[in-house]
Amino acid sequence: METTEALNHSLKPIRIVPKEDNEEGLTSMADHDEPLLSPMARLFHEPDCNLYVIAMIGFRTRIDPDVIKVKLMHTLLQHPRFSSLQVMSKENGEMRWVPTEVDLEKHVIVPDTTCLDMETPCDKYVEDYVFSLTKTKFDFSKPLWDLHLLNVKTADADSVAVFRIHHSLGDGSSLMSLLLACTRKTSDPKALPSIPVTKKPKSSAARSGKWWKVLVLVWNTIIDVLMVIATIFFLKDRDTPLRGSPNVGSTGRRVIHRTISLDDVAMIKNATNATVNDVMLGITQAGLSRYLNRRYGEANKNKKGSTKKKNNLPKNLSIRATHFMDIRPSAGIHNLVEMMEKGSKAKWGNRIGYVLLPLTIALRDNPLDYVLKAKAAMDRKKASLEALYVHSMAKSIPNIFGTKTGSVLCLIVPSRTTIWYSNVVGPEEEIAFFGYPITYIAPSCFGQPNAVMLHVVSYMDKMNMILSVDDTTIPDPHQLLNDLEESFDQIKNAAISRML
Repeated sequence: METTEALNHSLKPIRIVPKEDNEEGLTSMADHDEPLLSPMARLFHEPDCNLYVIAMIGFRTRIDPDVIKVKLMHTLLQHPRFSSLQVMSKENGEMRWVPTEVDLEKHVIVPDTTCLDMETPCDKYVEDYVFSLTKTKFDFSKPLWDLHLLNVKTADADSVAVFRIHHSLGDGSSLMSLLLACTRKTSDPKALPSIPVTKKPKSSAARSGKWWKVLVLVWNTIIDVLMVIATIFFLKDRDTPLRGSPNVGSTGRRVIHRTISLDDVAMIKNATNATVNDVMLGITQAGLSRYLNRRYGEANKNKKGSTKKKNNLPKNLSIRATHFMDIRPSAGIHNLVEMMEKGSKAKWGNRIGYVLLPLTIALRDNPLDYVLKAKAAMDRKKASLEALYVHSMAKSIPNIFGTKTGSVLCLIVPSRTTIWYSNVVGPEEEIAFFGYPITYIAPSCFGQPNAVMLHVVSYMDKMNMILSVDDTTIPDPHQLLNDLEESFDQIKNAAISRML
């Protein structure tokens, strides 16, 4: 990973092309007119916190790289974060966004795929290609993003684009909003996609006017903050087959995905009076329980067939998920223009917090119990300001202790949990990226200090589950996806039976 010293050294020869001409045609590092990186953006450059976003997008047809490059000039490159360098000052170590000219030939990569058999799906080729990308880092002498165009057929697409973006450029909601700004409805090629926005409900205390509910909110927040502090100093999840080695953040990642029916997820939601996120967390608990039961059974040298029936799980096994949340006042996907406006409540950038969510690992007779347990846990977390506290802590700690120490303190909490979890609401109708219809959207991350990360993203009538795993810890990631899908099927069947 890039260290601060290496980053500083690598930026020495950079000559910046400014937006406005000056006598020398250069932007001097002594000129502090360019905006500083936010504390959150700086954190993502520290060796222990060097995170990247990687997103696979499947298309219904083959794509023309020349068309993509022309379109990018008028869309993506108009965004200041994607046309700026992150330059460090030698004087005080500050990093600033400095505009530059972008050479698209260095950012849009088209690998040679002529040797591949185009008659058969190339899913393994795409998986290995993405795996290789997660083992390399960016050259800081250019804006921190690239786009890889793979004209290969897979099981669910005729071509695939792979975006790789440093997390300092923005969070999931920001980047999804930017993607939508580059797309149009396939039903109306001139219309932007409809943007689903999740309005956060007013607190139950405000609705009922009962002060005791305010006290509950305060009490829950105090307990959650104490748990965060305890995790900083000593509390960590027990070792399980899901826990990686201490250097797991520097390893390559297997990024794979599986699609399930969003309509069926909504049906389960209605049957349990839960939310879509509750359902997906229930599926996650059920899938992890199945997977760990098998892994513990294999470790105990049980026969492969018996691990599916016998309970091999340790008693009272509980792990935690770092559940990342958009902490903007109006959560969800927003219009890009709105996010860039001064004073907007839906600001661009890394506006994320997290909650430490307990996951009970067990084999249950009634599959719906997984969803009900997840709903109870999330209802408890909604009556707390934990996510806001964590975001405030991540912003203030680097200012108090310095970026290097701050990155260690901010990352130690999520590194002591077992799994990272995130969900993003996607477009409700089919969209086209520069005229190419999209079949799926599969974003994830690499560089995190956990062996397992699960993203869930909705698109049209589908819900996509995306795994990012360290394959030395999870040698069979497709089996984990199978367990998640089979758990979904069991929960769906139980919901159907309940509604009959």
